[in-house]
Amino acid sequence: MSDAFVSSNSWRRLRSQMEKLGVNEDDLIEKFIRGSGSGGQKINKTSSCVYLKHLPSGIEVKCQKGRSRDMNRLLARREICEQLEERLLGEKSKRQQRIEKIRRQKRRRSRKQKEKMLEKKKIQGEKKQMRRPVDGDE
Repeated sequence: MSDAFVSSNSWRRLRSQMEKLGVNEDDLIEKFIRGSGSGGQKINKTSSCVYLKHLPSGIEVKCQKGRSRDMNRLLARREICEQLEERLLGEKSKRQQRIEKIRRQKRRRSRKQKEKMLEKKKIQGEKKQMRRPVDGDE
């Protein structure tokens, strides 16, 4: 199940994650379908898009992120594992934590936080101003 594009170490890590979540290869239905989108003749002729369905949970995944079929197989299985983990662990899953972190970063600052940030920037700017050479010293 190894390809030139995918290291055996990646497959090993995925296998251990699948074992942890109780996902068996027998529970997966895998189909290779032709991809869609840009790519011209190459994408229209090859079946590198991977469709995976996990029978016990009913999760379906289509993956066409890479050009290699083997890479897409790995990525599709990873996606199934992430979705299962999210269902099992809820907010504790890594994916959910990553989404929450991005949401916090994008959230608007309160007026007080914004004033504090601008004050710090002003102080930093004054420090940098003091480091500049005086016009007559050159």
